[in-house]
Amino acid sequence: MLKIYNSLSRKLEEFKPINRGKAALYACGPTVYDFPHIGHGRKYINDDILKRVLSVIEELEVIHVQNITDVGHLVSDADEGEDKLEKGARKYGKSVWEVAQEYTDYFLKEMDSLNIIRPNIQCKATDHIDEQIELIQKLMDKGFAYDTKEAVYFDVTKFTDYGKLFNQSLEDKMVGARDEVETETSKKHPADFVLWFKRVGKYQDHVMHWESPFGDGFPGWHIECSAMSMKYLGEQIDIHTGGEDHLSIHHPNEIAQSEAATGKKPFVKYWFHSMFLMVDGKKMSKSLGNVYKVSDVVDRGFSPMALRYYYLTTHYRKQMNFTWDGMTAANSAFMRLNNQVVALKGEVGDTGWSEEGEPYYKGFVDAVEDDLNIPQALAVVWDMMKSNISDLAKKNLINVFDSVLGLDLGTIEETKEEFVPEEIKSLLVQREEFRNAKNWAESDRLRDEIGKLGYNVSDVGGIQKVTKS
Repeated sequence: MLKIYNSLSRKLEEFKPINRGKAALYACGPTVYDFPHIGHGRKYINDDILKRVLSVIEELEVIHVQNITDVGHLVSDADEGEDKLEKGARKYGKSVWEVAQEYTDYFLKEMDSLNIIRPNIQCKATDHIDEQIELIQKLMDKGFAYDTKEAVYFDVTKFTDYGKLFNQSLEDKMVGARDEVETETSKKHPADFVLWFKRVGKYQDHVMHWESPFGDGFPGWHIECSAMSMKYLGEQIDIHTGGEDHLSIHHPNEIAQSEAATGKKPFVKYWFHSMFLMVDGKKMSKSLGNVYKVSDVVDRGFSPMALRYYYLTTHYRKQMNFTWDGMTAANSAFMRLNNQVVALKGEVGDTGWSEEGEPYYKGFVDAVEDDLNIPQALAVVWDMMKSNISDLAKKNLINVFDSVLGLDLGTIEETKEEFVPEEIKSLLVQREEFRNAKNWAESDRLRDEIGKLGYNVSDVGGIQKVTKS
């Protein structure tokens, strides 16, 4: 049985879905005002692995909903500054609507390149304004929200458990919030958060705005996730994912407004948070020049699947440090594994793996069910590939393992549309082994031998590229 760490209880818990045979999964999605970076890639890979384990190993029907934030997310998560979409529009000299569409498309393209299965439902905040207004009205009717000249706020003092969420005290949140509160606001409490911004004051020229019972304006960031998750998954869901940056503000606010609206029904059963990705031991920053996109990694000659492999070598609850040396090592390991899988004989599904492969299957399942211990699952894969079990058993096991790992193992990326003879595949595997051993003479000899057989081999970023002469 799958066990996952619940950020709310701070415990490892057995996963038991609310509705038998199904898992309702809501993932905090991107704010589409700029390019996504490799830190975002890591978070969505972790979501993807969770989804695959629930589906493949636990055999559940997963209903996966992910939002697209295209309005209301300010540059500070604590309701400060300008809307990120307007910031992006000014930066690129485009309309907010153009920016939102362009970076939504770019996000999807980058995530597709990492072999991330798309959500069942991907919903934009701007397409669900009515649902957000309805939820805000419900909170006002129940006395959890109040109207002011500049905004509608959620009253945290009316939600008695607010200060206990994710192991925080309300006093600490008060101190942190008080330092950021602007003097012209009409908040009753420093930790109160915005549900609806009115088009007045600094937001009087806000381009994205809608009529509402509370005045012309636009929704706050937090309310969108509650409104859309309730619309598509109901008032209670199994798992909610996000980055560690959501632990202090966004997710406590989601819980408060959702449970206040539904009469204290537990909003989410399990909270799943991914830790950050650092670059060379430092936080990604444009000033440091270390903010990389997936396409930047590919431009350096690495396969997107090699980057996915790199992500999988660090547990989702551990901070990951990206380096180009680490990327090169991960690329080499991925290509070596892929080439070994390419060289396996037999047809998948002929005889399964029978008793000879059972220990490896059990080891893999035990690893992924232990709070998604994917680094350990990869170790099982390597042990299996080094074992003496039959090629057919290996191939069948890899087929199952890769349905979880999502590495697209057993393909030669550059020649997917072209038949590559088994003899060439075998020579490529041998050549990769010589290259890993830094035996350049033998590597060159095999390259020449492959050339005589009608195929050209080139090495870009450590990857063997094969084309027909």
